[in-house]
Amino acid sequence: MTTLSERISQSAFDGSRLRVVLLLDLHDGAQQRFLEAYEHLRNQVASVPGHITDQLCQSIENPSQWLITSEWESAPPFLAWVNSEEHVKMVQPLHSCVRDTRSLRFSVLRETSNVAALAPEPPKGRLQANPRVGDGVVRHALTFTVKPGSEDKVAEILAGYTSPEARVDDTTRLRRTSLFMHGNRVVRAVEVQGDLVAALRHISRQPEVRAVEEAINPYLEQDRDLSDPNSARVFFTRAALPAVHHVAAHGTQPTGVRRHALYYPAKEGCGMALARMLARQDELAADDPGCPVAGSTIFQRDDIVVRLIDLRIPLDSDPMLSLGVRGPRKTAVLRRLLDTDAAGQLSSDREFASFLSRSDMALITDRRASDS
Repeated sequence: MTTLSERISQSAFDGSRLRVVLLLDLHDGAQQRFLEAYEHLRNQVASVPGHITDQLCQSIENPSQWLITSEWESAPPFLAWVNSEEHVKMVQPLHSCVRDTRSLRFSVLRETSNVAALAPEPPKGRLQANPRVGDGVVRHALTFTVKPGSEDKVAEILAGYTSPEARVDDTTRLRRTSLFMHGNRVVRAVEVQGDLVAALRHISRQPEVRAVEEAINPYLEQDRDLSDPNSARVFFTRAALPAVHHVAAHGTQPTGVRRHALYYPAKEGCGMALARMLARQDELAADDPGCPVAGSTIFQRDDIVVRLIDLRIPLDSDPMLSLGVRGPRKTAVLRRLLDTDAAGQLSSDREFASFLSRSDMALITDRRASDS
């Protein structure tokens, strides 16, 4: 029987320190401009809650290759900062210097130090207790809003495109794309076997996908110009909806499982706490062999929380189970974290059923690679 740590392949909630690695390839001659922009940026980053330290490194072989590493007390404060509008504006001066970037995030599992050189104060945060094994699939999502009144047209466009080639390279392939809408909000979740960054770049270059992106441009609430690298970068930075937790239930996935996406209207400032609570509830459910939730992925950015679940039963068979709530105490916690104007009081079975119905996102398309 697999352990819970083997079934959790992604998690921002293990409490361990976080190491962030940012690889950068600068434009020719941009080194000094980049250094000046970084000097201004690092003083602001140093005051962000949860930040411990960072280093700026330059390659000894290629002066255009740079590396920024930073350490954080845990993943949540970093994610809250990197997904904020403040961060988007803060890093704008760097973009004109950079040809290409890649960001990698790691929980600190083990560390070895020179005892004689140890600082008198121990590092903040703890180490990750166990390595995650999971299923070898990386999950990510994008979200954006369209102009009110255009929802049906956008849904038609997003449902009608030709699927891109699943194979990215010898080690990476697209496994699944699930697209949902909630009112005028679009959520596109992808599952990738291998390198997520390589897969996202592969998707963006496919003619079928580019045609769809151009077709929905007139309906977006946030303007973008995909021919302008900076405009595209800012849009997709704001649209990123990271997977903060994924857990699978016991055993192999049976047939007859249906995918749903639930939108949770978090109270202002409570998005991360809500995602953490739902993650813990899904871990408890995954430990129950009889639970009909085959798998759960939680996506969160600011106060946008989306829970993608694969269910063996109809969604409305057990509203509290489908919503990821176990018992009256957790119901009270959920109620405190939700926007009550949207969620109601959740004090009766009828109110839970009504909230579930309002949270259920409309499935636009769910596409899987032939061998997934």
